[in-house]
Amino acid sequence: MATNSNKDFIDRVIKIKRCASVVKGGRRFSFAAMVVVGDGKGKVGWGYGKANEVPPSVQKATKQAQNGMISVPVQDGTIPHQIKGRFGAAKVTLIPAGPGTGIIAGAAVRSVCEAAGISNILTKSFGTNNPVTLVKATIEGLGKLRTKDEVQRLREVSL
Repeated sequence: MATNSNKDFIDRVIKIKRCASVVKGGRRFSFAAMVVVGDGKGKVGWGYGKANEVPPSVQKATKQAQNGMISVPVQDGTIPHQIKGRFGAAKVTLIPAGPGTGIIAGAAVRSVCEAAGISNILTKSFGTNNPVTLVKATIEGLGKLRTKDEVQRLREVSL
């Protein structure tokens, strides 16, 4: 777990891919990195950076993640209601959990939840196990979450 000192963000490297292009002299490698960044208080984002070396690709991904952060409503360390996120072949179901449950999730989904500041959640992923698409599906699901107050305001009713 590395933290960025200027804004105290939690950033996690999800995946580093190595790509080879074959040229006359041999193989030329390039790298792509996927990073999840969050403040631990309800904001999270993901970024994907490519470069000829690993550190610049991680820096590019981190910068992209910080620029595209979304707000996640976190209530008592969990999410307000059950939600499903989907991206491509990846489907993720996120279920609120009681205190003391912890984060029951795979590595990719766990990183997103920790970065967002969620401490109690149950998750289940369906379809592909590709970490890149699982992260995108998780963030898509978290972006659809609404609090009870937001729903009352949008529907113009009181419960």
